[in-house]
Amino acid sequence: MLPTSIPLFQQRLLDWYRDHQRNLPWRETRDPYRIWVSEVMLQQTQVATVIGYYHRFLNRFPDIAALARAHQQPVLKIWEGLGYYARARNLHRAARHVIIDHRGHIPSDYHLFRSLPGVGGYIAAAVLSIAFDQPHAVVDGNVKRVLARIEGLDTPVNQASAHEFFQKIADRLLYRAGPGTFNQAMMEIGALVCTPRRPGCHQCPVSTLCTAFGTDTVEHFPLRIQRKPVPEYAVAVGVIYKKDRVLITLRPPDGLLGGLWEFPGGRLKADETPRAACLREIREEVNLDVEIIEHLAHIKHAYTHFKIRMDVFACRWINGRVRRNGPTAHKWIRLNTIGTYPFPTANRKFIPLIRPLSDIAQK
Repeated sequence: MLPTSIPLFQQRLLDWYRDHQRNLPWRETRDPYRIWVSEVMLQQTQVATVIGYYHRFLNRFPDIAALARAHQQPVLKIWEGLGYYARARNLHRAARHVIIDHRGHIPSDYHLFRSLPGVGGYIAAAVLSIAFDQPHAVVDGNVKRVLARIEGLDTPVNQASAHEFFQKIADRLLYRAGPGTFNQAMMEIGALVCTPRRPGCHQCPVSTLCTAFGTDTVEHFPLRIQRKPVPEYAVAVGVIYKKDRVLITLRPPDGLLGGLWEFPGGRLKADETPRAACLREIREEVNLDVEIIEHLAHIKHAYTHFKIRMDVFACRWINGRVRRNGPTAHKWIRLNTIGTYPFPTANRKFIPLIRPLSDIAQK
């Protein structure tokens, strides 16, 4: 886009946003904490899903001090089902840094805010521009798509080295007299008009400035590098009964699903049946001998980089004690308390099927 066209692009986009923006709860505040919470939740998650979580999270942790005081488990429980749990762990850790290192004030300095756990370039730009009117351009998936079409860019949006390229273009187009509103307008037009499929070009306020629209190549943009197929793994899991209790184990605090509880199990080896894998994994993971009572469920679930097919078995404890150098922690819990623990979504899919041992048909 020619430099002389940038003011017209900015004005048309801002006028459109004023008339068409969605009424979203985080747009009703300039509180940096609430804006921060919303932006963390909105990473990798649809707006419609986030709204309910946003309200519940802020009801439980209304300010940065309340979040910092909390233990990790209730934070993860509120986050349960939203996925990408590192977001919650980092936000919790960052809240404690704000209280300890910044006297409870979220820093408005870019480099200080950027140094907090989980705060990357996008989060920093979004929060500081919206809450503090600082001139930092946001670049997310929606913005990249808009930029690729407006400028007719052949750089793949999912190429690792492409972010800096798109960031420079976003910086050049940023309306510095109102960066927070402009950033939200860029993201909004990408979400509502300049969509991945069947974009609403004839309702777009900047279509006459768009290279892709002018050359009838909108469907060509943005370019993406074709990724390898996502691998799928077979997994076996055991719900182990010991009288009126079942065993749950705690995942390590960091990494995939860190800090969540789960039922013991693991991946099948080559040519291994799910039943055999269940018995082996329980013996290796928690040092228990069990017998399988019944097949409880077959679950399919997709993570970001892989998928799983999970066979779940109801098992009865025979002997053994959970070893001290086994899982991070373990508990034998009553079924009526299971709802107080944060579990991964794959486990939550079969938890409603768990019933008392006395109700299970013996085979």
